[in-house]
Amino acid sequence: MEVEYQEEYIRNSGGVQLFTCRWLPLSSPKALIFLCHGYDMECSDFMKGCGIKLASYGYAVYGIDYEGHGRSMGARCYIKKFDHIVTDCSNYFKHISGQEDYKNTRRFLYGESMGGAVSLLIYKKDPTFWHGAILVAPMCKISEKVKPHPMVISMLTKVEDVIPRWKIVPTKDVIDAAFKDPLKREEIRANRLIYQEKPRLKTALEMLRTSMSLEDTLSKVTLPFFVLHGEADTVTDPEVSRALYNQASSKDKTIKLYPGMWHGLTSGEPDHNIDIVFADIISWLDKWSDKDYITEKQFYNNVGGIVNNIKLVSHMVEKSRSKPQQGQTHGSYLCGWKGKRMHHHPAM
Repeated sequence: MEVEYQEEYIRNSGGVQLFTCRWLPLSSPKALIFLCHGYDMECSDFMKGCGIKLASYGYAVYGIDYEGHGRSMGARCYIKKFDHIVTDCSNYFKHISGQEDYKNTRRFLYGESMGGAVSLLIYKKDPTFWHGAILVAPMCKISEKVKPHPMVISMLTKVEDVIPRWKIVPTKDVIDAAFKDPLKREEIRANRLIYQEKPRLKTALEMLRTSMSLEDTLSKVTLPFFVLHGEADTVTDPEVSRALYNQASSKDKTIKLYPGMWHGLTSGEPDHNIDIVFADIISWLDKWSDKDYITEKQFYNNVGGIVNNIKLVSHMVEKSRSKPQQGQTHGSYLCGWKGKRMHHHPAM
């Protein structure tokens, strides 16, 4: 299927110029997919393969470079407040969704790595607006293996407002650690839009605080989602995705762990592995974009809810009949409510 590519600059509420791009099928889209890229990454080049792949299967794909990332303006990879990223993305995505052609089109978030955290926080701002999410190796919990000591966090917090932009946070080479295929790794390294220096102090602390905050609220996630993770990922631990899957309250959630695969599931693996990953993503999206499937799921969920309510009421009635409250021999109870026993009196 042919795909149309477009670019556009917008301004956020603070007047900062942000880069946006889109990959569109030539026919009416099955659904809207909104991309949230990872830390130090960008959409137009790094996520080009993702955009083309999804659009070629009939999805309208929209991306935005966060402030300070890619082609957007701002200090390179300086995150003063993580919520600023979330707000910029949410505002842009809702603006696109509100266009006349898209008002009845389903909406999905797609987040990779730090973009997984961005996606979940966008969802939390308006849970009923989104129909589902694809989360690829998401940053939504700090692995116990790398969680810094509280004393270290406290010490860094005391100086973050003094030297917020200093590039002093030690870190391993993420590109080497994230992308398995040597050729793809060098192509990514050659992308000048990708930030490849040490993280700034404020940025690192904002990411840490965001991850820890999300970790405490995973049980509040209720939207349908598909979380994917490489089992050999050393950038974000697969236990993070397991925790999300186990703790989320979503009725419909799917997890897929890929043996031997690294962090860059959609861009850093050999081609045959990338094809496997995208086949799973498209299969999940096709299912959740199918109106017949959604109607069927809603029907069975509603029936299940009604059955459970009937069972609960029946159980409470039986319990109230078998165990009258002490000192009360008259009257009847239904779901905890007392009613007077009715007596028939002949008419005078």
